[in-house]
Order: sequence, then structure tokens, then C-alpha cells
Amino acid sequence: MSKISSRKQQLEAFDRLLTIMDELREQCPWDRKQTIESLRHLTIEETFELSDAILDGDLEEVKKELGDILLHIVFYAKIGSEKEVFDISTVIDSLCEKLIRRHPHIYGDTEAKDDEAVKQNWEKIKLQEKGNKSVLGGVPRSLPALIKAMRIQEKARGVGFDWEEKDQVWEKVEEEMQEFKAEFDVTGSGPIDAENASGEFGDLLFSLINYARFMEINPEEALEKTNRKFMYRFQYLEEAAKKAGKKLADMSLAEMDVYWNEAKNQ
Repeated sequence: MSKISSRKQQLEAFDRLLTIMDELREQCPWDRKQTIESLRHLTIEETFELSDAILDGDLEEVKKELGDILLHIVFYAKIGSEKEVFDISTVIDSLCEKLIRRHPHIYGDTEAKDDEAVKQNWEKIKLQEKGNKSVLGGVPRSLPALIKAMRIQEKARGVGFDWEEKDQVWEKVEEEMQEFKAEFDVTGSGPIDAENASGEFGDLLFSLINYARFMEINPEEALEKTNRKFMYRFQYLEEAAKKAGKKLADMSLAEMDVYWNEAKNQ
């Protein structure tokens, strides 16, 4: 049996959700107590849970987490309607209008031969809509630094400010590596200017993120995969040492490496 519903079934399911939201807001003490502000941190948590499910490749869990996020969207809209500032209809209508405006190659007479042209049109239209003085004005201040670097670079590229070839970007990586090495002398024993070293390290990271973008590698996802790989191997090391009656604090690095290499071969 197909899991893909008809449009009628989809609309009926959405209507059912809106009805349940109305009932919960009216009858449930916890739901009645919530505000836009109190839901904020929960929404962020749900977003990260969706991210985990995507990284795990667990589509069943992705479905569940999408439901949780949809609940939050409906919840915010319900609160908005109570305040008489917006409701789910105006939220959706606003989104539809934005999508139409930002896809003039579909709904207008603009041409876009590839996805890069689409992104450039999107950023230009977005800049006009928001009235930002800077192309970078739409980058959220609270974004994690690595993701923020990606978005800054993507937005700059959207108006043509970017390297032309990936080898140029790699030259920049090597240049920043040398500058960081000069600031943080790995062979010397003299004092280190921590502030300057931190600045150079930031420049190096920014250039590596830039190169990853040219290689069509998502650096956030790449780093998270490495985080998970390290955690798996370290936890294998902990469990193997425990089974052998050993404590990590009492083991040499060489002894730990034996189990670490075992984990790499699992």
C-alpha cells in the first residue's frame, strides 16, 4: 500500500491537526500556558532532533521529527491568531507569495539556466524585499559560527563576489595556514600571542569552509560525521578497556591505541 496520500487526504490531515491544536489550546493546561517565547527553545531542540535523524538516514524518524516541527508551526500560528496579528492562513499565503516572487524564472519572464542563476536571483530579490543595506544583513546573528561562515560566503557569491576556480581557494588555504603557523610557532618555545593566533586560526577555518563549498562539501555535515566517528571509536575504547578490567586513566596511549585501531576496523 502506498504511503503517498492524495491531495484531499493531505488537506483533511492538516484540517485535523488544526482542530486538535484548537482543542489543546483550549483544554490542556500545558498547551494553554505556552507563549511564542516559551516555545522558542523547544523548536530549536526539535530542529536539532530532525538534523540527527537526517544524519542517521532514518526516514521513519525524519517523518516523526517533521511532525514535531509542523506542530510548532501550527502552535505559533494559533498564538498569532489569538493576538490577532496572523494565523496559519496568512502564514501560508505569505510563504506562497514569497515563493512566487523569488522564482521569476517560473512565474515571470526571467531566465535561469541553472541552480546557480536561481540562487543569485533569490538573493537579489531577497535584498530588495528586506531593504537591507548589506547583502549580509539577512544572516541571523545567532547562527553557529561554522554555519554562519557558510551563509556569509553563499550570500557574497550570490552577488558575484567569489573566487573563480577552486585552486585559487586552495592557494588561500595554504596562505592562511602559513600565516597561522608563523603566529603559532609549532617548533619554538617562545611566548604565543593568543589573540593573534586565534585570529589567524579563524582566517584558516574560514578559508577551509570556502574550499569545502567549492568542492560541494557541507563542512557542518562533514565535521558532524567526524564527531560521530570519534565518539563511536572512543566509546568502543572505553567498553573494551572495561571488559579487560582496565581504566583509561591508568592506561598508556599505546595501550589505548590498540583498542582505537580495533574500533577503526569494526
